[in-house]
Amino acid sequence: MLDAVVVGAGPNGLTAAVELARRGFSVALFEARDTVGGGARTEELTLPGFRHDPCSAAHPLAVNSPAFRAMPLERYGLRWLHAELPMAHPFPDGTAAVLARSVAETAASFGPRDAGAYRRLVEPFLAKWDTLVRDFMSLPSTGLPRDPLTLARFGLAGLPPSTWLTSRFRDERARTLFAGLVAHVMAPLNGVATGAVGLVFALSAHARGWPLARGGSQSISDALAAYLTDLGGSIHTDYEVKRLDDLPPARAYVFDTSPTALARIAGFGRYYDGFRYGPAAFKVDYALDGPVPWTAPEARAAGTVQIGANSAEIGAALRAASREGRAPDRPFLITVQPSVVDPTRAPEGKHVFWAYGHVPNGWTGDLTDALEAQLERFAPGFRDRVLARAVAGPAELAARNANYVGGDIATGAASGLQLLLRPKLSLFPYGTPHPAVFLCSSATPPGPGVHGMSGHNAAKAVWRHLRRQG
Repeated sequence: MLDAVVVGAGPNGLTAAVELARRGFSVALFEARDTVGGGARTEELTLPGFRHDPCSAAHPLAVNSPAFRAMPLERYGLRWLHAELPMAHPFPDGTAAVLARSVAETAASFGPRDAGAYRRLVEPFLAKWDTLVRDFMSLPSTGLPRDPLTLARFGLAGLPPSTWLTSRFRDERARTLFAGLVAHVMAPLNGVATGAVGLVFALSAHARGWPLARGGSQSISDALAAYLTDLGGSIHTDYEVKRLDDLPPARAYVFDTSPTALARIAGFGRYYDGFRYGPAAFKVDYALDGPVPWTAPEARAAGTVQIGANSAEIGAALRAASREGRAPDRPFLITVQPSVVDPTRAPEGKHVFWAYGHVPNGWTGDLTDALEAQLERFAPGFRDRVLARAVAGPAELAARNANYVGGDIATGAASGLQLLLRPKLSLFPYGTPHPAVFLCSSATPPGPGVHGMSGHNAAKAVWRHLRRQG
């Protein structure tokens, strides 16, 4: 009998398996696809030689993850590559605000009226970032805060809606960039704890940047898988699990799946019926004949580029997708240009690029024209650079990754109380109705992103269960 079986080889499933194997438990991991990765994969989606990331590409949370930083992933081929700027947010007039490694450079891009306000906001937390990020990404049920005073101050700043936090800024440049940071979790700007979302992304950039993995996001998953194998764990791909009986006997079962999939597999009935899925992504991967022709020079040097003319336009796009049940006329876009720093991703002189906007869950329309019209506002002539595109709406995203129900790449709405309390109101969110079955996906705290901390936290609950059993 195995100590633990993990179902799903996304970053959280891989991390949970590694954490258990590191502590001497026997672990087997089962994945329905033919490769490991989940939301951290790399594939040739358009043309030969163009290597795209079907989901995540830039990794501010991964490089700052306490779980990943405690693992020797560089030994297994993981290399972080940093663009000159972590992120840029261009404006229609050809200028841009930036999120730089330097707080001073970032503040200066907002203009003199908001530079001081931004420094006062982030610098106190940045000085204690390593402790804060560990406390923020854990829970009292998995570990007591190491610096409860700083965590409490962070809560006072971050728990209110982001619109409250940005009211300290006097000009639109800072408000717009911060609104874009919040929109990475597809949450309305006036939702609870959205200020914390924006702060985490900003502090991550200042602490360690928003890097890309050399060769693509698959490198993160492959490094985790190689480390697990070295620790004695086994990995089984092309193995779809439909019932618990499909798995070998074990003392614990850990699922990197959506809550509804776990309920179906484990026979939990309507246990997770209250769990909400959020807006979907509509994503286009591009093979380009040259770099994106951004008007703002800062955007040409950035790994990630946010697209939204102002905070009102970003807010309207989020409301349309999450509350009004329609696709926005001018979608807010998150774009990543990996080949700016990684020449292995495309043939010489060519580039890979992706962009996604937000649409309602399960939406069946085509956002390509609206998406490219937005790009043309800030990069005139973009369409002339396109050699090929791979379009993925909600249905295609869900087909690629079963955790993305209705195209929700966050594995559950990251809005309202569900941003903090997922998948249910509970002090033990990784537990389930069965004492030997656990959930470790992004549907559990700290939520979406490639950071492995949901898997890390769930593994703590699992090894305590195994030790109680003797």
